[in-house]
Amino acid sequence: MAEEKVYLCIDLKSFYASVECAERGLDPMTARLVVADPERTEKTICLAISPAMKALGVKNRCRVFQIPPGIDYIMAPPRMALYVDYSARIYSVYLRYAAREDMHVYSIDEVFIDATDYLSYRRQSPEEFARMIMDDVLAETGITAACGIGSNLYLAKIALDILSKHAPGGIARLTEESYRRLLWKHRPITDFWRVGPGTAARLSRMGIDCMGELAAADEDMLYRAFGVDAELLIDHAWGREPTTIADIRAYRPHTKSICGGQVLSRGYHFDEGRIIIREMAESMALELFSQGLATDSINLHLAYSRSSRPPSSGSLSLGVPSASMKLLSGQAEALYGRLMDRRELLHRVTLSFGRLREERFPQYDLFASPAARERERRLQRALLDIKGKYGGNSILKCLDLAEGATARDRNHQIGGHRA
Repeated sequence: MAEEKVYLCIDLKSFYASVECAERGLDPMTARLVVADPERTEKTICLAISPAMKALGVKNRCRVFQIPPGIDYIMAPPRMALYVDYSARIYSVYLRYAAREDMHVYSIDEVFIDATDYLSYRRQSPEEFARMIMDDVLAETGITAACGIGSNLYLAKIALDILSKHAPGGIARLTEESYRRLLWKHRPITDFWRVGPGTAARLSRMGIDCMGELAAADEDMLYRAFGVDAELLIDHAWGREPTTIADIRAYRPHTKSICGGQVLSRGYHFDEGRIIIREMAESMALELFSQGLATDSINLHLAYSRSSRPPSSGSLSLGVPSASMKLLSGQAEALYGRLMDRRELLHRVTLSFGRLREERFPQYDLFASPAARERERRLQRALLDIKGKYGGNSILKCLDLAEGATARDRNHQIGGHRA
C-alpha cells in the first residue's frame, strides 16, 4: 500500500500589508494599515489590509471609500518590487526544508510543499514541521504565516482557507474523513477552492448549497449541467484530489499565449483607446520577439464604463505566424476598430496573442518585403538592448507621449501597480 501523502499549504497573512508593517517596524497584527495608491481616486481597491483592519470589520480588497470614516489608518502606496523581493527571501527559507521539485509556488504569497519524505527523516509531525518553517519565516522577515495540512493538495488548501484562521497557532489539518465530518455542512459553498459565485448559483438552483449535498447529488445530473468539470466538483465534494505536485511540475500545455490587460483610470473615447491598443500590441510583440516566439492569433476584449453595456470580444487569425511590431499592432488596431462601440467610453482592455510557437525561421507572405522585415527585426533587437540596459522608458515613440497614453506609467509598474 502506498504511503499516504502529507501536503502543506503555507500562506503569508495579509502579505502586502505585512511587508509594509515590517518595513515600518510595526506589528501587522495590531497596526492599522492599508495598501492602496493615494494618487488614485477613492474608488481604488485596497490591495491588502492588515489583520487589525480586518478585526474592525473592514473587508479585504475593499475600495478606499468603503473604509468607515471613524477608523484611523496608515495608507501605504504599493511597492510591488519590494513584495517580490520579500517573496524570494521567504522562498529561500522554504528551500532549507524541502527540495524545489517538492514545492509548487501557487502565488506570490502561497506555496504547496510535499512534506511526506521529510517527516520520517526529521522524525517530526506535520504540525511540528510546519511550525518550524513558519517560525523561521517570521524570525527572518517579520511576516506571519498560516498553514493547512492535508492528505492531498485540495485538503491542504481547504484546511488553510477555512480552518487555519481559527486554529491554534494558525495550523489546521484535514483528512478525507475529517473533511466530511467537519465541512460537509459548511456554508457558504463559495468558501471552497474552485467554487465561484457562478458555480454556486447553478448548484443552488439544483438544491445544492453545501459539499455534503453535492456529494449526495445525482452524478448524471451534475455531468449534464457542468460537463467534464463535474468530475472535479464530485472529487472535491468527497475530499479527493488525484493531482500531485509531480503532476503539476510535469504538465506542459498544448498551446501557449501571452496576455496583457489594464483598467483605465477614466472612460476613454475611441481615438484614445486606439492609442492604448497600439501601445499594448507593440509591447507584447517586443516580448514575443525577445523570447523567439511568434503568434498567428489575436484576441481582444473590451469592457465599457456603463456596466449595462455588454463587453465586446473578438479575434482574428493571421496567415503567417509573426512577432512583427508593425504587423501585430496594425492588426490589433484593426480588430479594435471593428469591435469598439464608438458611442461608449472604454473602461477595461484585455489583449492576448495565442497559438505561440518558436520562430526558428521567420516566414513571409507574398505581400511582405523580406528586406523590410529584416530591418524591423534589427530595430526590435536594438530596442530590446536599449530597454534592457537603461530601462523601459529609455526610448519612447511619439505615440507614448500622446494624451491618454499609459506605456510610460506601466513601465514603472509590476502587475499594474507601483514597482
